[in-house]
Amino acid sequence: MRNFIKSFVLPSLFIVAVATQVSAQSRRTTTTTTTTKTKKAPVKKITKTTKVTPKATTRRVASTKVTYKKPTKKVVSVRSVPNKSVVSYKGQNYYYSNNKYYTQSSGRYIVIAPKIGFRINVLPTNYNRVRFNNYNYYNVNGTFYIQTNNQYEVVEPEMGTIVYELPNDYEKVVIDGQTYYEYANILYEKVQVDGTRAYEVVGIIDVQ
Repeated sequence: MRNFIKSFVLPSLFIVAVATQVSAQSRRTTTTTTTTKTKKAPVKKITKTTKVTPKATTRRVASTKVTYKKPTKKVVSVRSVPNKSVVSYKGQNYYYSNNKYYTQSSGRYIVIAPKIGFRINVLPTNYNRVRFNNYNYYNVNGTFYIQTNNQYEVVEPEMGTIVYELPNDYEKVVIDGQTYYEYANILYEKVQVDGTRAYEVVGIIDVQ
């Protein structure tokens, strides 16, 4: 019986122990490989993040730094607006006629530019398409729209946007000794584009 144990049982136990040790080593090797892969993942994400380029923002100028050359603002008003349609936005009524927007005050209709965020379903017929930074702007009498789904929303143009005409009731302003053109709080600078006079958007006035 003792010879049987020595001849068969002990060698068998030795083989099982060796196999168990090899299996444990194999599991440790697998775990180490998995940990190495996990450490590499964040490195790739950081590399991608560093390649992101932030979008340039529009220059904003406080209204307290702006001096108008005329002591009073030019106001265009009429007693009546024929064939007008009413468009409401945030509790304010706009009256649209002859490709212009009006507000009513003291029995008269005053020409105004619609505020940022104002939306319409159909553009006025006298719009001009302006392409800049892969965006299509629609300029109507100094007001800029972009298409949002099935509507057109009033937005602030980006710096560098070029137009070739300004509304008749624009204002001349002075900022830090430099003269600019202003309409609807948008600042323009006169430039030459291929020998043609144009106006470049250089900032937005923040009303305070």
